[in-house]
Amino acid sequence: MFEMTRKKSNFVVVPTLLTLGNGACGLGSISLATFGWEQLGATNAIFGAGVFIFVGMLFDGLDGYVARMLKQTSKFGAELDSLCDVITFTVAPVFIMLRLADIIPLRFLWGVGVLFMLCGLLRLARFNVEVNPDEDPEWFRGLPTPAAAGTLASFALALPAVTGYLSAPSSEASRQLAEQTLYVTAYILPVLTLVLAGLMVSRIRYPHILSQWTKGQWNFSNLVGLIFAAVALITIHELALPLVFCCFALVRPVTLWMRFLGRSFRNGLASLRVTENG
Repeated sequence: MFEMTRKKSNFVVVPTLLTLGNGACGLGSISLATFGWEQLGATNAIFGAGVFIFVGMLFDGLDGYVARMLKQTSKFGAELDSLCDVITFTVAPVFIMLRLADIIPLRFLWGVGVLFMLCGLLRLARFNVEVNPDEDPEWFRGLPTPAAAGTLASFALALPAVTGYLSAPSSEASRQLAEQTLYVTAYILPVLTLVLAGLMVSRIRYPHILSQWTKGQWNFSNLVGLIFAAVALITIHELALPLVFCCFALVRPVTLWMRFLGRSFRNGLASLRVTENG
């Protein structure tokens, strides 16, 4: 009887519903990206698919916070969270990428999507064995899957603003710029998807922004990033989303790479001086 009671207590209602809401958003995103074109039109369907991913991110952030606040964390909740993350953050973004880059051969896009999904699965599995569900980490090893999914989904949310210039009575230069933007994005997005896949399984540290904010551990760089994101969103609205998410995903690896190149250059100069002196 005691064992049965303990097992029942591991199932908590509110955090579980939030987690399941995340999974439902993933299915909604896939449905719109796949079948929503006829009813809503291409632009609205892709935009809706991106919105579902962002709503899933909201559910994903709330379920763990609510579980810790109510002291209802459990192994069951952690496993369920990862299962729903698979749908929303590793599978659904691939469908958005397939739609936005449909001018590229499907065979290549399928391979890119498979790599993104597999790296996301590995990232989630590693997170499960490294993190205690009772604790909220302040740093992540590797790009979190919600951030990778949000980066791809941000292009979907910016799509209506770009396509609006194609039909609006704007200047010819604006229409040409919008057409070139869509064309370039179709080629950049698969490459970005591969980069995000590699970053998810990397060991590069990424900050848990919400956790650091609630614990009062923000530093100057975090403040600068927040100001930059706020200004960009206020000035260019949804067009800023791809810029903000790409900065979050790419700034740290680019900075580390620049430091590595600088260190290698200095070591090379030191070796050259030693050789000349010798």
